[in-house]
Amino acid sequence: MAPQTTDRDRWLALGLLVAALVLAYFVLLHPWWTAPMMDAEDRIATLQERELRVRTQLRQAPDVERRLAQVRTAQASRPGFLPETTPELATAGLVQRLEAVVSQASPGNRSCAITNRSPLSEQRPAERFPRVTVQVRLRCGAGELASVLHALEGGSPRVFVDNLNILAQRYFYAPGQGRAQSGGLDVSFDLYGYIPPRPAANQAQRGGRSANR
Repeated sequence: MAPQTTDRDRWLALGLLVAALVLAYFVLLHPWWTAPMMDAEDRIATLQERELRVRTQLRQAPDVERRLAQVRTAQASRPGFLPETTPELATAGLVQRLEAVVSQASPGNRSCAITNRSPLSEQRPAERFPRVTVQVRLRCGAGELASVLHALEGGSPRVFVDNLNILAQRYFYAPGQGRAQSGGLDVSFDLYGYIPPRPAANQAQRGGRSANR
């Protein structure tokens, strides 16, 4: 019986030793050595990923700058805003552009003429940029109308055609021709564009939003 008791005591002592070592590891070694090392490895991996992203961005920088220059050149060649700074001047500019396009499509207004062009007063407080609109009415042939619309919406600066209504008519009378022509279209639409916002208006809007908050 003594040898069995001795073996059992040895295994018990070994188990207690292992338990003590495990406890000592988790109490002393893990929080003071293993955990800091694991955190350091995580930080190193994060820094390496960040460095890789920075290097990738730096390699792409010339391509991004080149693309940005191309976009700026394209915007400069085809601006999105009307050049005028006030609605009155922008309206006059829209009318002049319309007259030039119609004259180019039909020299002497032989087959296309403007019968009405009137500014439309619009209050659109929700829009970010001021909008200027002119209501237009034309008497045109089909080919001339297509040329006018294409020239308006395809030109620079950008303008847009909305609320387009086309009615066929039996006779077409062009001002200054002295006689009616057969066929033609009675066309009405809204011609509009945008002018850059005024700096003072932007500051007032920001102030109003801050006050509301």
